[in-house]
Amino acid sequence: MANTLSAPCGAVGDGAAAGPRSVRRDPRRLALALAAAWLLPVLLHLVRSDVLLLPVLLLFIASLLRTGGVLLDRLVAAGVVLTGAVLSLGLLFSLWPWGLAPVPTGGVLLSAAALAGWTARREPRLPLRARWADLLVLGVGGLVWHYLSHPLAGKASVARLGYFATAEDRFGHFSYFDGIRHVGGYAFLHQEAARTYMMTPAEGVYPQGSHFLLAWIDALVRGTADPDGAVGAMNRYLFYVLAGYTLLCTLLVWGARHIGGPRLRGWRTAAVCGSVAALVLASNDVDLIVHGFDSMIIGLMFLAAVLPLLVRAAAGRGDFLVIAVTGLVMVTYTYNLYGAFVGVAVLGALLVHRRRLGGWWSYGLLAFGLALAGLPSAVSVLSKLDVASTANLAGPMVGADRVLLIGAGLLALLAAVVPANRRTAAGRSLQVVLLGSGLAVGGFGWWQLHTIGYYSYYFEKTAAAGIVVALIGLGALGSVIRTGAPVPRSSPRPVRLRALGADAALSGLALAAALSLFAGVQWGVLTAWNKPAAWYSNPLVAWSKGGARTDIAPMAETLVDRDLARAGDGPVIALYSDDGYQNLRSTFVAELLEHRGGEMVVLYGILDVKLGAAPVPEAQYQESMDKLRTTVSRLGAAPTLLVADENVADRVRADLSAHHLPATVLHASLG
Repeated sequence: MANTLSAPCGAVGDGAAAGPRSVRRDPRRLALALAAAWLLPVLLHLVRSDVLLLPVLLLFIASLLRTGGVLLDRLVAAGVVLTGAVLSLGLLFSLWPWGLAPVPTGGVLLSAAALAGWTARREPRLPLRARWADLLVLGVGGLVWHYLSHPLAGKASVARLGYFATAEDRFGHFSYFDGIRHVGGYAFLHQEAARTYMMTPAEGVYPQGSHFLLAWIDALVRGTADPDGAVGAMNRYLFYVLAGYTLLCTLLVWGARHIGGPRLRGWRTAAVCGSVAALVLASNDVDLIVHGFDSMIIGLMFLAAVLPLLVRAAAGRGDFLVIAVTGLVMVTYTYNLYGAFVGVAVLGALLVHRRRLGGWWSYGLLAFGLALAGLPSAVSVLSKLDVASTANLAGPMVGADRVLLIGAGLLALLAAVVPANRRTAAGRSLQVVLLGSGLAVGGFGWWQLHTIGYYSYYFEKTAAAGIVVALIGLGALGSVIRTGAPVPRSSPRPVRLRALGADAALSGLALAAALSLFAGVQWGVLTAWNKPAAWYSNPLVAWSKGGARTDIAPMAETLVDRDLARAGDGPVIALYSDDGYQNLRSTFVAELLEHRGGEMVVLYGILDVKLGAAPVPEAQYQESMDKLRTTVSRLGAAPTLLVADENVADRVRADLSAHHLPATVLHASLG
């Protein structure tokens, strides 16, 4: 019986086997599986194809799960389990002597999967079935990737730095990624060594799941965990972030379809999933990339993957618990703020399916998963994290679309409580998730208004998670849309072909309507004011046209092509501009290129150094030099200063010398 939004409460999910095929626990089979688990990573490493471990692990785990009736659903569930396993076992990888090396990490992961399959008496088996809607889901991903990768295609590595260096936040995230590559594991387990690469106290307080995961993937891509040059790492890191955003958009559409269930078919799929796709394509979420909110992007992506699997819990108890625990770890390690939304979804599933999923050992395993998921957050709180003040932190924001948050949320709730859905398992679970998420977002907003009087940085991030919940919840609309009775398979072939053609035509119309209504696509027709359609001004299209390229791109390229080779071994201060913020960001890039992001704790004083490109008024020069002298005096080593104007460079050199501050000042024209 299908556990769709139209299925009875408590039904076993679509595609979930009544029980795994029972196979004898033959120790010889386990020994062969464990031998293969180590032999394969060795062979792939010898032929320099370590990255193939990713699809191998994904498919192997998918073959052992018994949730999801089609291949795409199974692969998403396997992705959740694999990611949670990597982040959990990352605690071990961080402490053993091999770090993130592909062979030992791949061997352990494959061995763990093989042991789990043997213990559960499961043979590898994949559902080699698909739905036509898979093309819509994957098509959204392909379209987003086309727009995101377009301005980078064919450009040299140095030229791509203009898109990497769009925001300070990305500099920080890259420093965490780079630090994990160098220390060989989670920075919070190597805090002393990590301070070289990232600004303290980030090594102990900031969630590091996304950076650890990307560092491990990077080791597979390169075939080694040994760090390489920063320019290549920055390029790859940027592509990983763009891939994460692409997966976020793809999973939002998939999530709506998964919650809709197997009865969300035909043109209704195009209407519902096409509307979600249009809302995603036209949203301002691309600004998350521009602002460098990289771990937030990955956190939202993980939410979009795990929440639908928990809302429509089409799995046996064992698979559900594995997905719930790995999902909690996956999200909380990446963006601990979003762990609350996963917790609400787990609670909803347990309330709705308490007879099928409950039991003392289920609650015990979930309690263990909760403790494991909370470990890094506990380290943060016990280190230097002040939760209350951090929650009200100010900073650059990407405003969550209130119309989308409230409108889509209410529409999803309406769909979940109509008679067709409110008595079903998935419908009731969705109600819990929507109401619980709304309470979390609204409660946090109320708290901020009553403590600081306005919505700040983390409210917008919380609201973004609320939008994810609302968008995937729109999948419930599929059961509300009424259609005629389906054509039986026993009908004559001409009748079935006519029905298929009619459904394809209706699907095309529904998709066109959704793109027009929600994404501003006007199919070549000008607006009433003789202007291009709104689609051409949305953030995704603006990115594809190169609109996000940073203003410090020439400085970054000059650092790589010329100036870092002239600098010494100490800190580098880049004074290419009379704008202090440009100088700060250029200096940050220089430090990252030298793998010394930790020195930015002191070098943030460059923000107030507003000189370098040309002579400035005397008052501005003196104020800037006061800050520069203070910054240089706090550094533990003599820095190299790169000054764009030769006369300014001469004066700065003389000034620092007069104050007995050791520094090398170089003329570094941008012309």
